[in-house]
Amino acid sequence: MSSHVLLTHQTRYRYDRPVFLGPQTIRLRPSRSARTPVRAYALRVDPAECQQSWQQDEFGNQVAEVVFAERVTHFDITVRLEVDLSPRNAFDFTLAPEARYWAPPVALDAVSPAGSAPLQRQQQAAQQQQAGAAMFAPRSGLYSPDEQAALSAYRATPAAGPYLHTFLADWVKKASCDTLDMLVALNRALAGHIGYQVRLEPGIWSPEETLARETGSCRDSAWLMIAVLRHLGFAARFVSGYLLQSTRTAEGEETLTCDLHAWAEAFLPGAGWVGFDTTSGLLTAQGHLPLAATPAPEQAAPVSGLLDQCNATFDVSMQTARLVIPESV
Repeated sequence: MSSHVLLTHQTRYRYDRPVFLGPQTIRLRPSRSARTPVRAYALRVDPAECQQSWQQDEFGNQVAEVVFAERVTHFDITVRLEVDLSPRNAFDFTLAPEARYWAPPVALDAVSPAGSAPLQRQQQAAQQQQAGAAMFAPRSGLYSPDEQAALSAYRATPAAGPYLHTFLADWVKKASCDTLDMLVALNRALAGHIGYQVRLEPGIWSPEETLARETGSCRDSAWLMIAVLRHLGFAARFVSGYLLQSTRTAEGEETLTCDLHAWAEAFLPGAGWVGFDTTSGLLTAQGHLPLAATPAPEQAAPVSGLLDQCNATFDVSMQTARLVIPESV
């Protein structure tokens, strides 16, 4: 079966009267850093009587800025893209030697009730490095000074509430010293602890609320993962994108679906940004197509902008089709 897929994504807004729209920002173009190959892309906006320009935001995302000079009664966005969903190994990366082992920041002494667990983890991580086949001088933290400066926006860590405090204290006690093993286990643990729910109302729950409810949408659990990662000393960012995956109908036929989705990414020296899907508990792979990556969820909204006060309706549809690719002669 062909791995090339055509996606048509339509977003439609309807207003109960002619309204002025302020500048609209559309974040629906795959990132240049996406590992899934994008073969073709097109964006159409209706009404067509508008000014449209492509820009790069401060986080490196490609965004379309749309300005309407006249009042409108509707606002339609159509994205068509072709992607190659050939399977790829989600673990096809190599960590820098000094990043292979992990220890909690000293600041987590305040999280652990006994105050000793973080220090023990640091000592164990240092021993792991010294016992490795190759000897490397450990640096003071996971990131070099240059990396710390470049990643500062993705390392901002708010204070932990009681639920997050408890989760961190428990996790620090049992976490592996191996960086990748720890991150994989953390992703699976959050996926198992937080039940998935479809939540149509806007906004993001705080990590504290998600832990208290033990349920949440993909964006809620992703934001929780980011909070945990940052408290553990990792730079982490929020990613909004498409999730294309095969499912089976009640009749047993395979079908391809696509939804807007959210996940977390951690910056790992040597590997770069690595994605963790807290809904499935898996690393991101070919079906995850990033559209916007930002320090905070509200900065990654697919569409944002000002609107006159009115009654508005909103509708989204997605259609997927596998393409037949002729064999080379």
